[in-house]
Amino acid sequence: MIQETIVTTQDSTGDSHIAPMGVHCQGDEFIILPFRPSTTLDNLLANPNAVLNYCDDVRVFAGCLTGRREWPLQAAVHVNAPVLANALAHTEVQVVRIEDDSTRPKLFCTAVHSVNHAPFTGFNRSQFAVLEAAILVSRLHLLPMAKIEADLAYLRIGFEKTAGEREREAWDWLMEAIETFKNGDRP
Repeated sequence: MIQETIVTTQDSTGDSHIAPMGVHCQGDEFIILPFRPSTTLDNLLANPNAVLNYCDDVRVFAGCLTGRREWPLQAAVHVNAPVLANALAHTEVQVVRIEDDSTRPKLFCTAVHSVNHAPFTGFNRSQFAVLEAAILVSRLHLLPMAKIEADLAYLRIGFEKTAGEREREAWDWLMEAIETFKNGDRP
């Protein structure tokens, strides 16, 4: 199973990094698979601690992919990595094993602490659409634009029916990033 999370890490100087990432869950293990180059990977190699933040504010996912990485953080309880302040829950993990790969290494982690902060009431269709659009934005350099546009057209149907203010803001950020990419710039 893959859980869409916000992974927070810290480098050796104490600077924090926030990244949306699908984390693989296999039994009691969490597998983080960052593509190279990756600040998350660099941080985990220097400091083998991370926090998996479970968040329903899709602006964080869209924001991180569009250069908006300033989200409130707080200290974790057991690891040297921050917790996203608006996380509904979080799991503090430590890297226990690495399978190196030139493209996408696998970092196997074990949980050392988990906390539920608030109930998760589920995603509506627009939140799902924003998450899927965010994944498309993260793969702009890998997928044909025709596929991205076709997927967005389908996602837009549910998005338009259920979006609130937060979802519209996140969607706009992502659409702006796609236009920037289409004009020859990187988001």
